[in-house]
Amino acid sequence: MDSGVPAVFLDRDGVLIEDTGYPHLEEHLRLMPGAAEAVRQLNKLGYLCVIVTNQSGVARGLFTEDQMKAFNTLIVRKLAAKGAVIGAVYACPFHSEARVEAYLHPDHPDRKPNPGMLLRAMAAHKIDPAKSFMIGDQPSDMEAARRAGVPGFRFEGGDLYQFVRELLGH
Repeated sequence: MDSGVPAVFLDRDGVLIEDTGYPHLEEHLRLMPGAAEAVRQLNKLGYLCVIVTNQSGVARGLFTEDQMKAFNTLIVRKLAAKGAVIGAVYACPFHSEARVEAYLHPDHPDRKPNPGMLLRAMAAHKIDPAKSFMIGDQPSDMEAARRAGVPGFRFEGGDLYQFVRELLGH
């Protein structure tokens, strides 16, 4: 019996795109080297690619939730144009030091290192944690993966495609 879909949880800033410091406008969007190729390779191997991203810029009043969603949609479209499919996007706009009251939360279950976004994705997409993993660039990504019961791999920059190839032992 098939126990679920294999997935790769991908952090956004610093993994899929360059972290330019609260990126949210089209001119901020720079895909990481090898990002599209990495996602395309993961797609080819049957992985559902899911973005899980903390976006405290919303809580800090630097941009709106609508701007964040539009930017995420743009990233998905840019990758899709290169044949790289993102199956779902989860973003957490909450922060314990929010300037925007609506996003003030002492320890939101979705905010990494909490595993909420990964757990919600697993439930919504019938993801099998035993066949899945996370790629992130921060200790909080590794901790969220651990708490969600999936291995986490730390990407420290460079070419994401090379990183994924080495990870998968090709």
